[in-house]
Amino acid sequence: MVLNYIWIAFFILAFAIALCKLIFLGDTDVFPAIMNSTFSTAKSAFEISLGLTGVLSLWMGLMKIGEKGGLVNWLAKLLSPIFCRVFPDIPKGHPVTGTMFMNFSANMLGLDNAATPMGLKAMQELQELNRQKDTATNPMIMFLVLNTSGLTLIPMSILLYRTQMGAAQPTDVFIPILLATTISTIAGLIITSIYQRINLFNRTMLLFLLGVCLFITAGTWGVAQLSRIQVEVFSTTLANVMLFGIIILFIISGIHHKINVYETFIEGAKDGFTTAVRIIPYLVAILVAVGVFRASGGMDVLINSIAWCIEACGGDSNCVGALPTAIMKPLSGSGARGMMIDAMQTYGPDSFAGRLACMFQGATDTTFYIIAVYFGSVGIRKTRHALTCGLFADFAGIVAAIAIAYIFFG
Repeated sequence: MVLNYIWIAFFILAFAIALCKLIFLGDTDVFPAIMNSTFSTAKSAFEISLGLTGVLSLWMGLMKIGEKGGLVNWLAKLLSPIFCRVFPDIPKGHPVTGTMFMNFSANMLGLDNAATPMGLKAMQELQELNRQKDTATNPMIMFLVLNTSGLTLIPMSILLYRTQMGAAQPTDVFIPILLATTISTIAGLIITSIYQRINLFNRTMLLFLLGVCLFITAGTWGVAQLSRIQVEVFSTTLANVMLFGIIILFIISGIHHKINVYETFIEGAKDGFTTAVRIIPYLVAILVAVGVFRASGGMDVLINSIAWCIEACGGDSNCVGALPTAIMKPLSGSGARGMMIDAMQTYGPDSFAGRLACMFQGATDTTFYIIAVYFGSVGIRKTRHALTCGLFADFAGIVAAIAIAYIFFG
């Protein structure tokens, strides 16, 4: 319901802003720009879905091997003590916990091409447990919020963009991004647990969260000891070795259980095409709405209004140059990436705004896109508190990024 109101608001606000620009400023290009954006973003939505087809087929085929080979079940049993507390409505040891773990791992390593298919596969398995097929369940919402919080241990793409833009020390945002995205994830976990009345104050969860914090602290300290070139080589190598290692592990599990690996892969891969086609309408709906709002100048109005409010309150407006990235990120990943690059081009990659834009890019994820794709893949129309919790996690990540940026670079 909330997503419905927001979707309508994008179009109404875009029309109102464009009409004002036409009447008061004589801008005759605004409505043609909106219509061009409408058609171009609809085309982009189809191209994104088409581009996902091959990747979805690959990973869904591999996941089918993992299921029949027992690897997913093994992961489910291993993670059961943690997942049964965060996802109490999922039966203990259910294979979906293994699939969700694979998705979370891919996200943390920055393996977007692997994370999305695994996430869609997990959502399909969660839908099998759903009694009301058009309504999101608590586990679905928790899973989605943890995805939208954007926990990433290796923000490789951001570091590469900073290198290309000529940053003196491209890796100087690594630790700030890690801290901000961790806060975003914890905030998403807490707010969703409050909505779902999940008790996180138990020994198992507290020990797990403590272990995660210690692991992140140790990893952060280790990376801080490396040079820029060493960090880039280490991050790239680790991500690709783990990705290919996962593929080999699935195949070995299939061989071990004496299944026909090739036929099993084909069986799972067939679902990839069906899933890619199913999400096209949802992607078209959200991307066109965002594109129309942006083409009308609504994003500029929003940014300028925020800047005026900050300056009127006597605040530091240095962060304003990076805000387009923060506002665009929940709406569009490619749009936020463009805003980040624009901020580095305009203010410099080593400027406060340039660094903060990179932190915004790494601290959160594309909430609207994930909701559209994940829920759309299984036909969920009633999203309940998913959007509220997802945006809360995004907001926590944005606030944390600003505070951390002032500590590190202010």
